[in-house]
Amino acid sequence: MAGGKYNVGIVGYGLSAKTFHIPFVNAVSDFNLYAIVQRSPKPDDDASKDWPHIKLYHSAEELVKDEQVHLVIVTTAPVSHLQLAKLALQAKKHVVVEKPFTPTSAEAQELVDLAKSQGRVLTVYQNRRWDSDFLTLKKYIDDGTLGRIVEFETHFDRHRPEAPPASWKAEHAPGTGAVYDLGTHLMDQVVHLFGMPQRVTGFVGSQRAVNATGLEDSCTVFLHYDDRKVLVTAKAGVVSPEVNQLRFWVRGEKGSFKKFHLDPQEDQLRKEGLKPGDKGYGIEADDHHGVLNIDNGGGKIVSEVVPTVEPPTYVEYYRRLAAALDGDMSKVPVPPEEAVSVIKLVELARESSRLGQTLTV
Repeated sequence: MAGGKYNVGIVGYGLSAKTFHIPFVNAVSDFNLYAIVQRSPKPDDDASKDWPHIKLYHSAEELVKDEQVHLVIVTTAPVSHLQLAKLALQAKKHVVVEKPFTPTSAEAQELVDLAKSQGRVLTVYQNRRWDSDFLTLKKYIDDGTLGRIVEFETHFDRHRPEAPPASWKAEHAPGTGAVYDLGTHLMDQVVHLFGMPQRVTGFVGSQRAVNATGLEDSCTVFLHYDDRKVLVTAKAGVVSPEVNQLRFWVRGEKGSFKKFHLDPQEDQLRKEGLKPGDKGYGIEADDHHGVLNIDNGGGKIVSEVVPTVEPPTYVEYYRRLAAALDGDMSKVPVPPEEAVSVIKLVELARESSRLGQTLTV
């Protein structure tokens, strides 16, 4: 149905669906928000009241039987991703899976193989490939401004030493913990830039003094690109009392790039009520821009604050997905094979941490 509307069915009606998917589905004219699966609507949390035109289903099994559904978006907890994505693919639906893809790389590969056998598009919602600061950094790497990269640090640190609020993210279950939650964002960007490393060293555990669940709340992962002579540090911590949290520090033979603060889109969506297309959405504050240092030769380093690029925003994920559904598979926003690689790195990081050893990929 190239060029037509794709009816979208969303499984789950929590933060992910409401904040990170529905606004962007609605922002792309190729898609029609058609149905939502919400098992137990409440008076103050009812998808059918928020979106009166949709069909409301109480199970994914009901949803995938609807022949009018073309695309299923799975937004539930990671432990259910394999089952729900498999159900949708077997029903000949295209599928988007919220990150982390699946708790294991074997499960992820099973879904990739199933999608190929069914002739359906499968992709994972690694939306931070369209963060403005990441795109700025990628530009400087791609155009050679920084020269050959030797060190790449990517951080998602916060100061939250208190116990987290109750949610599935705070439960000890397959696919939860810092390296699955924030680590997959960080490592997906790295794999997107550099491919797979040769070795992995992981430190995965808890920084909180009181952690009743025993759930891993922090991680530091070293990705060794021996072929490129690049060392990548991917770090997410919960005890980091900084006014300005470091986001990127990348050093190359010709220059370096240092950036503080996170891309603004999540806060704009969650805290400010902005939506795609609203004035200022996706635009970073001037005082959050990064610093570029360039070696002009003779030991002279010139430093300047450089503007963050104006991003296509997370809408680009769904624009690309629409093109892929129309037949241009080069536009699949996140190839599922790359998402499998990220889960493999998660597994290696956790095993490396357990063994206290650097592991070969």
